[in-house]
Amino acid sequence: MDILLKYFPRLSESQLSRFRKLEPFYREWNKQINLISRNDLDNLYERHVLHSLAIAKVITLQPAQHVLDVGTGGGFPGIPLAIFFPEVKFHLVDSIGKKIKVVNALIQELGLKNVTAEQKRAESLSNKFDVIVSRAVTTLPAFVNLTGNLILKSRLFRNNGIYYLKGGDVSEEIDHFKNIVIYNVADFFREPFFETKLVIHIPADSL
Repeated sequence: MDILLKYFPRLSESQLSRFRKLEPFYREWNKQINLISRNDLDNLYERHVLHSLAIAKVITLQPAQHVLDVGTGGGFPGIPLAIFFPEVKFHLVDSIGKKIKVVNALIQELGLKNVTAEQKRAESLSNKFDVIVSRAVTTLPAFVNLTGNLILKSRLFRNNGIYYLKGGDVSEEIDHFKNIVIYNVADFFREPFFETKLVIHIPADSL
């Protein structure tokens, strides 16, 4: 928890209370479903929660925006972002039912009114969203092919688009995208874990 306050010192008591509940929740559920590796579970707030919040360092989501988290797994990056932006609507999807079962249990446990979750593949969705977030579920070109048509190209929000958490060398993956913006997470968070981590933004008008 201390690592969150290190980089986000203005979290409200409501936000802090919800973030505190994450570790005991995941430890309990991890006994039943292998959501997070043992090593990562011991570093939950750094490697999952703070990593998810790297997106909050590059975009300030507005209450009227709707956000889709594709391949959310155990709820990342969607749940930390939903706690951070309590007035923004989030929809979390994953193709694996048991993971969505955990996410829905977490939504209930935290009393999150701004989050829904369902077992679904991105390609079967019909609604459109202002922002899509994800944590490296596939290569960037493949992800854009799956989700690019779900982005609203609205003049109301200039920050609409895809925000993709990715690590390592992405030079080949980004070659054919225009106006792509890459942020080094290490510019925000100083821990060694983030040295190779990136937030990749593909604006809506480039999709």
